[in-house]
Amino acid sequence: MHLRYSFRVRPTAGQCSALARAFGCARTVYNDALRVREDARAAGLPFPKTGHLSKALITEAKRTPERAWLGEVSAVVLQQSLRDLDAAYRNFFEGLKGERPRTGAPRFKSRKDTRQALRFTANARWSITPGGKLRLPKIGDLAVRWSRALPSVPCTVTVVKDSAGRYFASFVVESDPVADLARAPGTGSVVGVDLGLGHFAVLSDGRKIDSPRFLRRAEKKLRKAQRELSRKEKGSRNREKARREVARAHARVADARREFHHQLSTRLIRENQAVAVETLSVKGLARTRMAKSVHDAGWSTFVGMLEYKAVRYGRRFVRVGRFEPTSQVCSYCGVQDGPKPLHVRTWTCGGCGAVLDRDVNAAVNVAKAAGLAVTACGAQIRRAPVPAQRSETGTHPKQPTQPVWEQAGIPGL
Repeated sequence: MHLRYSFRVRPTAGQCSALARAFGCARTVYNDALRVREDARAAGLPFPKTGHLSKALITEAKRTPERAWLGEVSAVVLQQSLRDLDAAYRNFFEGLKGERPRTGAPRFKSRKDTRQALRFTANARWSITPGGKLRLPKIGDLAVRWSRALPSVPCTVTVVKDSAGRYFASFVVESDPVADLARAPGTGSVVGVDLGLGHFAVLSDGRKIDSPRFLRRAEKKLRKAQRELSRKEKGSRNREKARREVARAHARVADARREFHHQLSTRLIRENQAVAVETLSVKGLARTRMAKSVHDAGWSTFVGMLEYKAVRYGRRFVRVGRFEPTSQVCSYCGVQDGPKPLHVRTWTCGGCGAVLDRDVNAAVNVAKAAGLAVTACGAQIRRAPVPAQRSETGTHPKQPTQPVWEQAGIPGL
């Protein structure tokens, strides 16, 4: 499988200008190709092929005075821009067919977009210098902050400028399955995970992981930065500085949340051979009054990390349907006694009398619904007195006085 490793890049002022030029050229080619295809669709003409667009919008356009500045950047960057447009159209049409989640139609890119990106393949002849710098054609040697070594030789690199003005180099490398399995030896334990807001995750073994609530903790600083932005005049440099401060504040929250998701997902995958998670309707919950807390938790990102890490390290990952009554069934005896309000955190089973923790009981049921062999010992807190069943009440029938062997016709000894 292919993995992506991202590192912070520190370009100089001249390199920032060269990157801005490359961003603008790639954006222009993308918009020109999108305009040609949309005009052809409106006129009822055949869909232009990528080869025709490459020849008309890159090769021949460089010879014209209006587009001569396209020759100042690497041609590979412009070719990859056309491939990005092809991928956008492909995703759009596959979404209409129901083969993947629906996405919007390709749109024109704006120079005012706060996020810019360009991709270099092996044909661009980019390289990593012996000094650890990233050498890009017609840009120069970029200083990279290497936080770890790449597991193999990368095949492509994407330079990204985010909303906060930071630059990143994202490398695509091919992982070694043998090395990945060696780093995560087999284990016999399994776990069910119940995601929530009070606790970010509750495990079937009884452990509870508190929700960090990164956005809630940073709300005071975010409000102040947003208030400063609203007071700046539109189009001024001070407004751009204030916008970057808001973007940096949000970036710190997103980075902290992503780090938390990575650490927790890696720990769960390494400690367990199988992981089961309940499918949640995030879009539906985002329409409720809990929308901010739901987005702050980032459940979809966390589950996605669990899924791809399970594939990488040879673990089993199971999604349980959202309509599974995990909070209504006793994990000890299997009796279902109906839904319960959210304020009910513990409940007593009417069948066996076990007093159950709502979240731990749901995590155990998630694991059982996924077909994992998990015990319910983590869900039971204590035994409560159970009322006698109707068939067991009243006076018991009088026991016969005749010995059992005489009732069966066996002579006594």
